[in-house]
Amino acid sequence: MSEFCLTSAQDTVSFLMCVFSALEEWAGLGSIADYLSVLEYLLWVFTPLVIVFILPFLIVILIYLSILFLHVYKRKNQLREAYSNNLWDGARKTLATLWDGHGAIWHGYEIHGLEKIPDKGAALIVYYHGAIPVDYYYFLARVIIQKGRSCHSVADHFLFKIPGFKLLLEVFSVIHGPQEECVRALRSGHLLGISPGGVREALFSDETYPLLWGKRKGFAQVAIDAQVPVIPMFTQNVREGFRSLGTLRFFRWLYERFRLPAAPVYGGFPVKFRTFLGDPIPYDPNINAVELAEKVQLGVQSLIDSHQQIPGNILRALLERFPSKHKPQ
Repeated sequence: MSEFCLTSAQDTVSFLMCVFSALEEWAGLGSIADYLSVLEYLLWVFTPLVIVFILPFLIVILIYLSILFLHVYKRKNQLREAYSNNLWDGARKTLATLWDGHGAIWHGYEIHGLEKIPDKGAALIVYYHGAIPVDYYYFLARVIIQKGRSCHSVADHFLFKIPGFKLLLEVFSVIHGPQEECVRALRSGHLLGISPGGVREALFSDETYPLLWGKRKGFAQVAIDAQVPVIPMFTQNVREGFRSLGTLRFFRWLYERFRLPAAPVYGGFPVKFRTFLGDPIPYDPNINAVELAEKVQLGVQSLIDSHQQIPGNILRALLERFPSKHKPQ
């Protein structure tokens, strides 16, 4: 009957009706009411199972929210003092506390070598750029909390074009990076963070952690002009937390042609993050920008070689969240 209907169909509508009838006949269901009846039955069967699995998950979320609240409460006196001095100081410290709590909960965030960041005075911090530099946000939060000072940051121009970002960028002293403005910030005694690889490194680097700095030396010239030390920085497993599809040819072409950072990023995995700060490279009037850029690149590469297993592995990075008798490198 179904075959005769399909072969004798005169138009698209009648053909689709025949297909629908054939599916009904194949499934053994006489009408749409039977479909609804089956769906209702499946919903009745699986709803209790869904609830059984969701409720424990909600309890875990509630526990983590409680831990985050305790992170904030632990610093309530610091926050009260910060707000009494300046509204934006209080806002910065509050957000830093929230980000620090998130890093501790989701990534077990650690920082090694924070004592190398000066308590006073300027320094240029040069870091490897992950697909999403969430590790740098955790670092900024830890500097605000433990060092009691903010760190200016250099970001790509496209961030300043995102609606709603302006206030956030202003409060956290983010600049788009003309050399003169960077030098001015350092000469004023501020810390300044910059990633020479920038968006290119974020999109096109991968789990082998290549540094994609090209021939960039502007950051080195900034350090020379401001006469400040340079501190290399790298975060272990940052590529396992978030990964980019920028290695696909289409997204590479899109960026090179239109400067559009449209490569999808995936992840958010709760892998272990450890930020390592290298020894400061002091100001030396006898070297030029090219030589200093090479020294800084070697410094960051040394941190990668010492603290990152190549290629990075998401499962291994997840397992590092669990306590081990073996100390990290």
